[in-house]
Amino acid sequence: MSRRLRAAAAGAAAATVWAAVEPLDRRLLGCDYSDVALLGKAVSRRHWLAAGLALHALNGAAFGLAFDTARQRIPVPPRQLALVAALTEHVMLYPLTYFVDRFHPARGEPGIPPLLRNRRAFAQATVRHAVFGAALGRLAA
Repeated sequence: MSRRLRAAAAGAAAATVWAAVEPLDRRLLGCDYSDVALLGKAVSRRHWLAAGLALHALNGAAFGLAFDTARQRIPVPPRQLALVAALTEHVMLYPLTYFVDRFHPARGEPGIPPLLRNRRAFAQATVRHAVFGAALGRLAA
């Protein structure tokens, strides 16, 4: 298997680990925020779970490819780089939840509460990105 294909597979697998953690962090943090629901309900109301899982894995694969490119250029251990990259992506892109709050077709439905000023949702996303980064770093190392 080529290095790029392994990187994409590692990213998809790490995104699957993230999706598996969602039910746990939703209970622990008391916030009904789901990235799988956010992605899936954007494209399908009937088959949102399958669509959300597929899109989430695809996003993970894309991140895995970007991580592989960065890994070739940045002299940092892979596990550390993956964790820092995932958390950096989270902090930089979280403000875009403004658009989710305003325009998502399923905003306010289960799994998609208001996000921009939601501290619990931000904490969930932080934990999820850390889990993703740790899994990607381990799988790609």
